[in-house]
Amino acid sequence: MEDGARLMERVRARDVEAFEQLYDGYHRLVFGIALRVASDAALAEDVTQAIFLKLWSAPETFREGNFSGWLSRVTRNRALDVVRSRANRPTGEIPADVAAEASTDGTVFARIDAQRVRSALSALSEEQRAPIEMGFFAGITHEEIAQRTGIPLGTIKTRIRTGLRRMREMLTEAVSR
Repeated sequence: MEDGARLMERVRARDVEAFEQLYDGYHRLVFGIALRVASDAALAEDVTQAIFLKLWSAPETFREGNFSGWLSRVTRNRALDVVRSRANRPTGEIPADVAAEASTDGTVFARIDAQRVRSALSALSEEQRAPIEMGFFAGITHEEIAQRTGIPLGTIKTRIRTGLRRMREMLTEAVSR
C-alpha cells in the first residue's frame, strides 16, 4: 500500500480508489483511537465516519508530514469534541437502540473492507443509496442533499440512517459467515 501522504495527493485529485486504499489502511487506527477516547463503540464509529468524510471532502486539510501522526491527532481531537458535545446533551436525545447495537457494531465495522462496503451499498434501494453516496463520496451535507433533491431534510436523514443500518446488518451477516 502507498503511504498516507501519497494517497492524500491522489485523493486531492478525487481518486476514489486512493480513498478506498486510505480507508482500508487507516480505518482501524482511527476507530481504535476514537474508541479509546470515547469508550463507546457507537461514538467511535461516528468519529471514524466523520474523519473519513472530512478526508474526502476537504483533503487539503492534510498538507505534508507524517500522515499517521497527523491522522491520529485529528482523530483524538474529533473524538474529544464529540465526547464533550454528547456530555452536554440531555440523555433523552440518544436513541434507545444505540447501546444494544454498539457492542457488536464497532467490532464489525473495524474489520470490514471496501469491497464488502461497496457490495452492501449496491444492495440498497436507490432512495437509500443515493443520499449515502452523495454524503460520503461527494462530501455533501444532509441539508445540501435535501436542497438538491427537493426531499425534506428529515426524510433524507431517515433514508441515510435506515440505509446505514441495513448495510450494517448485511456486513454483520457477511462477517459472521
